Amino acid sequence: MNARFFGVALAATWALTLGCNSPSSDMKTPEYVTEASELPTAPDAAQKPHTTDIHGLQLQDDYFWMRLSDEQKAAKESDAQTTEVVDYLKAENAYTKEAMAPTEGLQEKIYEEIVGRIKKDDESVPVLDKGYWYYSRYEEGKEYPYSCRKKGSMEAAEEVMLDQPSMAEGHNYFAIGGRSVSPDNNLLVYGVDTISRRQYTLYIKDLATGEVFADRIPETTGGATWANDNKTLFYTKKDPLTLRSSQVYRHVLGTDVSEDVLVYEEKDETFSCGIGKTKSEAYLMIASYATVSTEYRFLDANDPNGEWKVLQPRERDLEYSVSHYGDDFYIVTNRNAKNFKLVKTSTDATTYEHWEDVLGHRDDVLLEGIEIFNRWLVVDERKNGLTQIRLIRWDGSEDKYIPFNDPAYSAGVGANPDFNASRLRYGYTSMTTPSSVLEYDFDSGEITQLKQQEVLGGTFDPANYVSERLMVEARDGAMVPVSIVYRKGTERNGKNPLLLYAYGSYGASMDAGFSVARLSLLDRGFVYAMAHIRGGSEMGRHWYEDGKLFNKMNTFNDYIDCGQAMVDEKFTSSDHMYAMGGSAGGLLMGAVMNMAPNLFNGVIAAVPFVDVINTMLDESIPLTTGEFDEWGNPKDKAYFDYIMQYSPYDNVAAQDYPHTLVTTGYWDSQVQYWEPAKWMAKLRDVKTDDHLLIMECNMETGHGGASGRFERIKEVALEYAFMFMLEDIHE
Repeated sequence: MNARFFGVALAATWALTLGCNSPSSDMKTPEYVTEASELPTAPDAAQKPHTTDIHGLQLQDDYFWMRLSDEQKAAKESDAQTTEVVDYLKAENAYTKEAMAPTEGLQEKIYEEIVGRIKKDDESVPVLDKGYWYYSRYEEGKEYPYSCRKKGSMEAAEEVMLDQPSMAEGHNYFAIGGRSVSPDNNLLVYGVDTISRRQYTLYIKDLATGEVFADRIPETTGGATWANDNKTLFYTKKDPLTLRSSQVYRHVLGTDVSEDVLVYEEKDETFSCGIGKTKSEAYLMIASYATVSTEYRFLDANDPNGEWKVLQPRERDLEYSVSHYGDDFYIVTNRNAKNFKLVKTSTDATTYEHWEDVLGHRDDVLLEGIEIFNRWLVVDERKNGLTQIRLIRWDGSEDKYIPFNDPAYSAGVGANPDFNASRLRYGYTSMTTPSSVLEYDFDSGEITQLKQQEVLGGTFDPANYVSERLMVEARDGAMVPVSIVYRKGTERNGKNPLLLYAYGSYGASMDAGFSVARLSLLDRGFVYAMAHIRGGSEMGRHWYEDGKLFNKMNTFNDYIDCGQAMVDEKFTSSDHMYAMGGSAGGLLMGAVMNMAPNLFNGVIAAVPFVDVINTMLDESIPLTTGEFDEWGNPKDKAYFDYIMQYSPYDNVAAQDYPHTLVTTGYWDSQVQYWEPAKWMAKLRDVKTDDHLLIMECNMETGHGGASGRFERIKEVALEYAFMFMLEDIHE
């Protein structure tokens, strides 16, 4: 998964003070707008010209000074630049707080409303692995879960492996990375991040005694993989500057970390790497991966000091992933198969000249992954933009699909560590169906619901909501799916407020699902729509390829066309429509604001990737080198010229813009805080309207926002209140 991927959670009488004069006539004028003399004053960012020479041009960046290094941010004593930047960010936060002050009561109401729907003492569905049932549980009043297990049955005594509420005490941010139990069930390795830079320190715990060993391994990806000897583990380190996952090390318990052995280093700066283990536990796997290429190395898990072998050497545009069963590797690959196919090959002859087709390529079906059991092959597929789960008996006697009935939904294979299981664990949700964990009996076809997300409060009834799936014709004839949900009885009269969400990058598919928070929108008359635009893989691999590199404009055009369709279909109007996207979806927001500024009344851009040229020119910034195949390298003039057509920061113009809320995190490693900060300053300096433009910079967090279970809902409440404010919704 590419790292700018960001799954975004949506987010009293007022007299709002905007810091502006009256809005332009083509935008909705809310009742809360007061006289200009009563409005707060927006921060005024200093302009300090900085030029970059590229392709015979001089790019001027008046806000380059906002960029701080990690060393500057972490220093005990702030230098003058750090002080200036932090003061500016705090001024933006103060302005946002002042501008949104009349909504504080509503924000609290929204927060309590959403929290009130969530079960406080919740527990995950236990998963059986090597004789232990593993689960996590929350206690009321706690922001973080307990990671637990029970031996033999759920009636056994509970072992608390990680007391996360206690571990999080004293930290503004706290996150656990990967957790891995040793093959003999006695030891746990886990990662901890207290900064929000996705750099984890590894710890090792004796589960019998509770002792945390002296071994401390910093600057890792957060997870580790055990060899079968129960004393050797492998982990991936990140480059401290670029945060690229570039080195795999071997560590032996009881030895000093300085003695750890580097077993693999990824020298190609466009690749990252990671370490894992096959479900069979027979092989350790090092994966090297770039946007359009992968390469695997494998090692007998019983021989951690042995020699690693390359399965298939990397080639450009050759992607594959590996599973193990019996004497063969099963490989999902795009070799001569745009939508991927399944092949197998002997563990003794692994290069592609030995590959044999198991499931051939299909033009209309994207093969997304497999899960292997002793009697069954389970296949994750995607057809017509919807996920499918296919079950194939190894002896060829059965080939069937699990049935799904909603017009828009999401389904996928869950945790299934038991190779000999007679049932498949999977997840299901739709726009009107809370997230569910189910089991499918391979032989009988019986489906058992193990758990469905509880919606507390006694007011939710799925029968009160309607879900639709529309196909919108884009300007070039492509048919773009849109998943829609609204409260029953909503009329198509062009007057409904509507939130249109999309992502559209990295081949990441955004599937329709349920949200307890979203009910606060629907119950106030909002329509919610998710546009499955090009750049994702919803309609197959071509859907992704048609929305990247020199085809990236399709992503933005699709979104604009879907927005216009919502107006044409009378779901809403431009005066009542809102756009939202995060990370690379924030790039979408910035581009659309420049290209179609009058289509939306408001925009929410979460941790937005908006300074594409400057970021992609700087290879010291995390993620840059690994994303040349997504955006193009602007050092190449052809890519430079194309990116310049849409890069939000470079295309800010003297025109009217929608009301805009931007969120970011000071410690964000995926999209550095200075991108949205610079963008805000430039917009404020150039735009011709008097609409609200505010930014919330969380000084304690990174790309994913707040770490606590309920703390992040405060961010959602701010986003919702922003839209309600513009709609004159007071309750």
